[in-house]
Amino acid sequence: MLNDKKIVVVLPAYNAALTLEKTFREIPFDIVDDVVLVDDASKDETLEIGRQLGIKHLIRHDNNKGYGGNQKSCYNKALELGADVVVMLHPDYQYTPKLITAMCSIIANGLYPVVFGSRILGKGALKGGMPMYKYIFNRMLTLTQNILIGQKLSEYHTGYRTFSGEVLKNINYMANSDDFVFDNEMISQIFMKGYDIAEITCPTKYFEEASSINFKRSAIYGLGVLRVSLQHRLHMWGLLKGKIY
Repeated sequence: MLNDKKIVVVLPAYNAALTLEKTFREIPFDIVDDVVLVDDASKDETLEIGRQLGIKHLIRHDNNKGYGGNQKSCYNKALELGADVVVMLHPDYQYTPKLITAMCSIIANGLYPVVFGSRILGKGALKGGMPMYKYIFNRMLTLTQNILIGQKLSEYHTGYRTFSGEVLKNINYMANSDDFVFDNEMISQIFMKGYDIAEITCPTKYFEEASSINFKRSAIYGLGVLRVSLQHRLHMWGLLKGKIY
Protein backbone atom coordinates (compact mmCIF):
# COMPACT_ATOMS: atom_id res chain seq x y z
CA MET A 1 0.00 0.00 0.00
CA LEU A 2 0.97 3.60 -0.59
CA ASN A 3 -1.42 6.28 0.72
CA ASP A 4 -3.95 3.47 1.18
CA LYS A 5 -3.70 2.59 -2.52
CA LYS A 6 -3.31 -1.08 -3.44
CA ILE A 7 -0.37 -1.56 -5.79
CA VAL A 8 -0.14 -4.48 -8.20
CA VAL A 9 2.87 -5.16 -10.43
CA VAL A 10 2.11 -7.07 -13.63
CA LEU A 11 4.82 -8.97 -15.52
CA PRO A 12 3.97 -9.76 -19.17
CA ALA A 13 6.45 -12.57 -19.79
CA TYR A 14 7.69 -14.51 -22.79
CA ASN A 15 10.84 -16.62 -22.46
CA ALA A 16 11.95 -14.62 -19.41
CA ALA A 17 13.52 -17.50 -17.44
CA LEU A 18 17.02 -15.97 -17.45
CA THR A 19 15.98 -12.57 -16.08
CA LEU A 20 12.73 -13.09 -14.14
CA GLU A 21 14.33 -13.73 -10.76
CA LYS A 22 16.64 -10.73 -10.99
CA THR A 23 13.69 -8.51 -11.90
CA PHE A 24 11.48 -9.93 -9.16
CA ARG A 25 14.12 -9.53 -6.42
CA GLU A 26 14.29 -5.76 -7.02
CA ILE A 27 10.55 -5.12 -6.71
CA PRO A 28 9.94 -2.91 -3.61
CA PHE A 29 7.64 -5.16 -1.59
CA ASP A 30 7.40 -2.55 1.16
CA ILE A 31 4.75 -0.90 -1.03
CA VAL A 32 3.78 -3.57 -3.60
CA ASP A 33 0.82 -5.72 -2.52
CA ASP A 34 0.59 -8.29 -5.34
CA VAL A 35 2.49 -9.49 -8.39
CA VAL A 36 0.84 -11.01 -11.46
CA LEU A 37 2.90 -13.04 -13.93
CA VAL A 38 1.35 -13.85 -17.30
CA ASP A 39 3.37 -16.41 -19.26
CA ASP A 40 2.53 -16.10 -22.95
CA ALA A 41 3.22 -19.74 -23.88
CA SER A 42 6.97 -19.48 -23.22
CA LYS A 43 9.28 -22.19 -24.47
CA ASP A 44 11.49 -22.01 -21.39
CA GLU A 45 11.05 -22.36 -17.61
CA THR A 46 9.45 -18.95 -17.02
CA LEU A 47 6.36 -20.35 -15.30
CA GLU A 48 8.31 -22.76 -13.09
CA ILE A 49 10.64 -20.00 -11.94
CA GLY A 50 7.60 -17.88 -11.14
CA ARG A 51 6.32 -20.70 -8.92
CA GLN A 52 9.71 -21.04 -7.22
CA LEU A 53 9.74 -17.31 -6.48
CA GLY A 54 6.37 -17.64 -4.75
CA ILE A 55 4.41 -15.48 -7.18
CA LYS A 56 0.80 -16.15 -6.19
CA HIS A 57 -0.96 -14.98 -9.33
CA LEU A 58 0.30 -17.02 -12.28
CA ILE A 59 -1.50 -17.13 -15.62
CA ARG A 60 -0.37 -19.38 -18.43
CA HIS A 61 -1.52 -18.87 -22.04
CA ASP A 62 -1.74 -22.20 -23.85
CA ASN A 63 -1.15 -20.37 -27.13
CA ASN A 64 0.93 -17.28 -27.69
CA LYS A 65 -1.45 -14.30 -27.70
CA GLY A 66 1.13 -11.63 -28.47
CA TYR A 67 2.46 -8.71 -26.49
CA GLY A 68 -0.87 -6.88 -26.42
CA GLY A 69 -2.82 -10.03 -25.66
CA ASN A 70 -0.50 -10.69 -22.74
CA GLN A 71 -1.09 -7.23 -21.30
CA LYS A 72 -4.85 -7.66 -21.56
CA SER A 73 -4.63 -10.68 -19.26
CA CYS A 74 -2.33 -8.72 -16.94
CA TYR A 75 -4.68 -5.76 -16.54
CA ASN A 76 -7.80 -7.88 -16.25
CA LYS A 77 -6.24 -9.80 -13.37
CA ALA A 78 -4.92 -6.66 -11.66
CA LEU A 79 -8.36 -5.05 -11.73
CA GLU A 80 -9.90 -8.31 -10.49
CA LEU A 81 -7.52 -8.04 -7.51
CA GLY A 82 -8.79 -4.53 -6.77
CA ALA A 83 -5.65 -2.63 -7.81
CA ASP A 84 -5.64 1.14 -7.34
CA VAL A 85 -2.25 1.43 -9.05
CA VAL A 86 -0.95 -0.99 -11.70
CA VAL A 87 2.71 -1.16 -12.72
CA MET A 88 3.52 -2.83 -16.04
CA LEU A 89 7.11 -4.05 -15.75
CA HIS A 90 8.93 -6.17 -18.33
CA PRO A 91 10.54 -9.18 -16.62
CA ASP A 92 13.54 -9.05 -18.95
CA TYR A 93 15.36 -6.62 -16.62
CA GLN A 94 15.65 -3.95 -19.31
CA TYR A 95 13.93 -1.49 -16.94
CA THR A 96 14.89 -1.21 -13.29
CA PRO A 97 12.18 -2.09 -10.72
CA LYS A 98 13.85 0.42 -8.39
CA LEU A 99 11.76 3.20 -9.97
CA ILE A 100 8.45 1.60 -8.95
CA THR A 101 8.21 3.56 -5.70
CA ALA A 102 8.78 6.90 -7.44
CA MET A 103 6.32 6.14 -10.23
CA CYS A 104 3.61 4.87 -7.89
CA SER A 105 3.96 7.81 -5.52
CA ILE A 106 3.05 10.21 -8.33
CA ILE A 107 -0.25 8.39 -8.84
CA ALA A 108 -0.92 7.57 -5.17
CA ASN A 109 -0.54 11.27 -4.31
CA GLY A 110 -3.01 12.30 -6.99
CA LEU A 111 -0.52 14.21 -9.13
CA TYR A 112 -0.98 12.28 -12.40
CA PRO A 113 -3.07 9.23 -13.31
CA VAL A 114 -0.41 7.70 -15.60
CA VAL A 115 3.40 7.66 -15.35
CA PHE A 116 5.88 6.43 -17.95
CA GLY A 117 9.54 5.58 -17.40
CA SER A 118 11.22 7.41 -20.29
CA ARG A 119 14.50 6.20 -21.78
CA ILE A 120 14.81 9.42 -23.78
CA LEU A 121 14.73 11.99 -20.98
CA GLY A 122 18.40 12.47 -20.15
CA LYS A 123 20.73 10.13 -22.04
CA GLY A 124 19.58 6.78 -20.68
CA ALA A 125 18.79 5.12 -24.00
CA LEU A 126 22.16 5.45 -25.73
CA LYS A 127 24.10 4.98 -22.48
CA GLY A 128 22.19 1.76 -21.91
CA GLY A 129 23.14 0.44 -25.33
CA MET A 130 20.06 1.19 -27.46
CA PRO A 131 21.08 0.58 -31.10
CA MET A 132 21.44 3.87 -32.97
CA TYR A 133 18.90 2.91 -35.64
CA LYS A 134 16.32 2.23 -32.92
CA TYR A 135 17.11 5.54 -31.23
CA ILE A 136 16.65 7.48 -34.48
CA PHE A 137 13.50 5.47 -35.28
CA ASN A 138 12.15 6.28 -31.80
CA ARG A 139 12.83 10.01 -32.15
CA MET A 140 11.26 10.29 -35.61
CA LEU A 141 8.15 8.37 -34.60
CA THR A 142 7.76 10.33 -31.36
CA LEU A 143 8.00 13.68 -33.19
CA THR A 144 5.35 12.60 -35.68
CA GLN A 145 3.09 11.26 -32.94
CA ASN A 146 3.35 14.43 -30.87
CA ILE A 147 2.31 16.49 -33.90
CA LEU A 148 -0.63 14.24 -34.82
CA ILE A 149 -1.87 13.60 -31.28
CA GLY A 150 -1.13 17.11 -30.01
CA GLN A 151 1.00 16.14 -27.01
CA LYS A 152 4.62 16.52 -25.85
CA LEU A 153 5.82 13.13 -24.63
CA SER A 154 9.55 12.43 -24.80
CA GLU A 155 8.73 8.92 -26.08
CA TYR A 156 5.72 6.75 -26.84
CA HIS A 157 7.59 3.45 -26.94
CA THR A 158 8.71 2.71 -23.40
CA GLY A 159 7.66 -0.60 -21.89
CA TYR A 160 7.66 0.78 -18.34
CA ARG A 161 4.23 2.15 -17.46
CA THR A 162 2.16 2.79 -14.35
CA PHE A 163 -1.60 3.41 -14.39
CA SER A 164 -4.28 4.28 -11.89
CA GLY A 165 -7.01 1.65 -11.69
CA GLU A 166 -9.47 4.34 -12.76
CA VAL A 167 -7.70 4.84 -16.08
CA LEU A 168 -7.69 1.13 -16.88
CA LYS A 169 -11.40 0.89 -16.05
CA ASN A 170 -12.26 3.84 -18.28
CA ILE A 171 -10.45 2.91 -21.48
CA ASN A 172 -11.42 0.00 -23.72
CA TYR A 173 -8.01 -1.69 -23.89
CA MET A 174 -9.69 -4.99 -24.79
CA ALA A 175 -10.49 -3.48 -28.22
CA ASN A 176 -6.80 -2.96 -28.95
CA SER A 177 -4.41 -5.05 -31.03
CA ASP A 178 -2.79 -8.16 -29.57
CA ASP A 179 0.52 -7.10 -31.11
CA PHE A 180 3.11 -4.47 -30.13
CA VAL A 181 1.02 -1.51 -31.34
CA PHE A 182 -1.24 -2.20 -28.33
CA ASP A 183 0.91 0.19 -26.26
CA ASN A 184 0.33 3.09 -28.62
CA GLU A 185 -3.37 2.41 -28.88
CA MET A 186 -3.53 2.64 -25.08
CA ILE A 187 -1.77 6.01 -25.16
CA SER A 188 -4.23 7.26 -27.75
CA GLN A 189 -7.16 6.08 -25.62
CA ILE A 190 -5.71 7.71 -22.50
CA PHE A 191 -5.29 11.09 -24.16
CA MET A 192 -8.68 10.83 -25.88
CA LYS A 193 -10.27 10.39 -22.43
CA GLY A 194 -8.59 13.59 -21.26
CA TYR A 195 -6.02 12.05 -18.91
CA ASP A 196 -2.48 13.42 -18.60
CA ILE A 197 0.70 11.34 -18.64
CA ALA A 198 3.77 12.15 -16.53
CA GLU A 199 7.26 10.95 -17.40
CA ILE A 200 10.24 10.09 -15.21
CA THR A 201 13.82 9.56 -16.39
CA CYS A 202 14.56 5.84 -16.61
CA PRO A 203 17.89 4.12 -17.28
CA THR A 204 17.67 1.09 -19.51
CA LYS A 205 19.84 -1.90 -20.33
CA TYR A 206 20.28 -3.64 -23.68
CA PHE A 207 21.89 -7.07 -23.44
CA GLU A 208 21.53 -10.49 -25.01
CA GLU A 209 18.76 -11.74 -22.70
CA ALA A 210 16.69 -8.53 -22.96
CA SER A 211 13.68 -8.77 -25.27
CA SER A 212 13.81 -6.93 -28.57
CA ILE A 213 12.15 -7.01 -31.96
CA ASN A 214 14.07 -7.26 -35.21
CA PHE A 215 14.21 -4.65 -37.97
CA LYS A 216 11.31 -6.13 -39.94
CA ARG A 217 9.03 -6.22 -36.89
CA SER A 218 10.18 -2.71 -36.00
CA ALA A 219 9.14 -1.46 -39.45
CA ILE A 220 5.72 -3.11 -39.16
CA TYR A 221 5.36 -1.63 -35.68
CA GLY A 222 6.29 1.84 -36.98
CA LEU A 223 3.60 1.71 -39.67
CA GLY A 224 1.07 0.62 -37.04
CA VAL A 225 2.07 3.52 -34.81
CA LEU A 226 1.56 6.00 -37.64
CA ARG A 227 -1.85 4.48 -38.36
CA VAL A 228 -2.91 4.89 -34.73
CA SER A 229 -1.69 8.49 -34.59
CA LEU A 230 -3.49 9.42 -37.81
CA GLN A 231 -6.64 7.68 -36.57
CA HIS A 232 -6.38 9.71 -33.35
CA ARG A 233 -6.21 12.99 -35.27
CA LEU A 234 -9.10 12.09 -37.58
CA HIS A 235 -11.21 11.03 -34.58
CA MET A 236 -10.47 14.37 -32.90
CA TRP A 237 -11.64 16.16 -36.04
CA GLY A 238 -14.80 14.05 -36.18
CA LEU A 239 -13.86 12.60 -39.57
CA LEU A 240 -13.46 9.01 -38.39
CA LYS A 241 -14.99 6.99 -35.58
CA GLY A 242 -12.19 4.89 -34.14
CA LYS A 243 -13.35 1.51 -32.81
CA ILE A 244 -10.93 1.67 -29.88
CA TYR A 245 -12.52 4.81 -28.37
